[in-house]
Amino acid sequence: MNSDFRIIIQRIEKYFTRRRDTEYYLQVVNDQYDETYNFFINIRPRNQRMHSIPLHTVEDYRLSYLEKLINKIMEQYQFSITYDGFVGLRWPMNQELIQKRRHKDE
Repeated sequence: MNSDFRIIIQRIEKYFTRRRDTEYYLQVVNDQYDETYNFFINIRPRNQRMHSIPLHTVEDYRLSYLEKLINKIMEQYQFSITYDGFVGLRWPMNQELIQKRRHKDE
């Protein structure tokens, strides 16, 4: 987990420039076909288009691993996180739904 965490944090630091009037949030996508989790940082300056930048692909395809990784990232950065491809799945620790309903683009 440390290598995945280190890579993601280094890339967040590179793109998270703390610009004024800019929205930053993370997106985690469940790729069921390749059995990986893909991390993106989405950056949207006010009155401009959103930029989605790939951060890392996590190849350890276990929800318990993903939950620990996200908790560790959230300790350092308090980003909002959107989840895609997780409809009906629950976190192993607290049994909360990860994604309640499908997004329009799924």
